[in-house]
Amino acid sequence: MVASRIDGVCVRGVVGGVPEGRETVEDLARRFGEGAARKIAAATGIEERRIVAPGQCTSDLAEAAARRLLDGLGWEPDSVDLLILVTQTHDHTLPGTASLLHRRLGLRKGAAVLDITHGCSGFIYGLWTAGGLLKAAGRRALLLVGDTTSRLIDPEDRAVAPLFGDGAAAVALELDDTAAPMVFDLGSDGAGAPYLAADGGAMRHPDRPARLFMDGTQVFAFTLREVPGSVRAALDGAGWTTDMVDHLVLHQANAQMIRHLGQKLGVAADRTVIALREFGNTSSASIPLAIAAALADGLAAGPRRLLLSGFGVGWSWGSAALVVGPLAVCDTVVLPGRKCPAESAAPASPAA
Repeated sequence: MVASRIDGVCVRGVVGGVPEGRETVEDLARRFGEGAARKIAAATGIEERRIVAPGQCTSDLAEAAARRLLDGLGWEPDSVDLLILVTQTHDHTLPGTASLLHRRLGLRKGAAVLDITHGCSGFIYGLWTAGGLLKAAGRRALLLVGDTTSRLIDPEDRAVAPLFGDGAAAVALELDDTAAPMVFDLGSDGAGAPYLAADGGAMRHPDRPARLFMDGTQVFAFTLREVPGSVRAALDGAGWTTDMVDHLVLHQANAQMIRHLGQKLGVAADRTVIALREFGNTSSASIPLAIAAALADGLAAGPRRLLLSGFGVGWSWGSAALVVGPLAVCDTVVLPGRKCPAESAAPASPAA
């Protein structure tokens, strides 16, 4: 595992971005039957999920969150030195979606942009990457994370359709010599790649549909095998005990799994955040969305010790211990359901 400590970088704000569209338990009941839909909701803790409208993409959710974040902080776009986007559902094969967001947000030409293709551990990896790059150069960074996983799902597949929602988040980071260290523990195991995958529609299998497959038994076994040790490594690296943790925020995949991990780690139930009832599993966005939805008031009031962990596709996992707050902005914006204008990556053809 990779253990890492980043000093002198702080989180200034967190904003979630979700689409207006919803799919509820009642919608699932019409598809799978009332009994099956209620059973799934009881087992997962997910009662509804946000679903993008036709034509809406990850970049649209991320842009809405980023604009609210910049406005709330009073940051001018040209003050941002680094933009990172973490997603598995890019707008185009190329260019990277971060470049599109650079243009739409009006960042300066001297800003660096970077796409990271990562899933449920992606927020932790993005935080680690952004913090490390800021220490090398620059002063301010925007970390954007999000996925429109509904685009990868067969609506008749009850193994995944009731679980995944669409969402994004924007996080502002800034150099600050007084900031407490951020401590990370990261790991990967490529042997898990076949168990959570959408292997169609790309270069290897271009004629196969891009449909999400998940082996839930393997995912659960992997989580119990790798995540507790990673979280404890971050906790130990920060010099904390579990009693010192204000909030444990795990990847929001399944309420029962979150409770089980919290108990296994010895963190009290009232300090273990569960915020997936209205969002479902939003992949890379789930941790910051949970922070914005459940912890906004506390983080506005003062600093909190947060213990975070994301885990999933790859297999990949990452945990972090950091102090966050007081935040100038911590909330969630809703993107209306109208179709967003199509954006071509290619320049318009010259007039004949």
